[in-house]
Amino acid sequence: MPVNSPRAHTRYPYQPVLLKEYGSLVSPTLVTQRDDHPVNVEIHPALLRERFYPRSRQTVRPAREFAAETLYAWGVTCRRDDVLLCVSELATNALLHGVPPGRGYRLRMLLFDGMVRVEVADSGGGRPRVGRRDPGAEGGRGLLLVAAVADRWGTLARVPGKVVWCEFGLGPGAAGGSAHGL
Repeated sequence: MPVNSPRAHTRYPYQPVLLKEYGSLVSPTLVTQRDDHPVNVEIHPALLRERFYPRSRQTVRPAREFAAETLYAWGVTCRRDDVLLCVSELATNALLHGVPPGRGYRLRMLLFDGMVRVEVADSGGGRPRVGRRDPGAEGGRGLLLVAAVADRWGTLARVPGKVVWCEFGLGPGAAGGSAHGL
């Protein structure tokens, strides 16, 4: 049965839903906020995975490991290092500039239309942008790296805070594209 079938599977009666903003089908029962382990991966592979992290610098490494596990589960091998670099940079930026005390950030990964999208949502104010930096400065190059490595990136407003996202095209014949009907 194709993944993008609008019918429910006979052994898995939950109807997939169409995410309008991404144009892909997912089953809302595959992943919960407390447990992101997919169920029945053979029938409906998870096309969206997310995890919440508290405000701590020690969470950048687990966020990167979660992204690596997600790419592996999806069978995505191309652009892996680029995706992981951007996850690290966006998580670090959220911690340094967007997560107030007592809050956290959410890392969401989506696979759709031959593309991987990474989103990091925080509850801080302001809009991130690539600015001019002193070449001798130790920091301030995170979004510059994201802009150089990702195919596209941008920000979305949310209440409270913002979402910083980046996308990576997997290209024709890339691992993950054929396995998921993309």
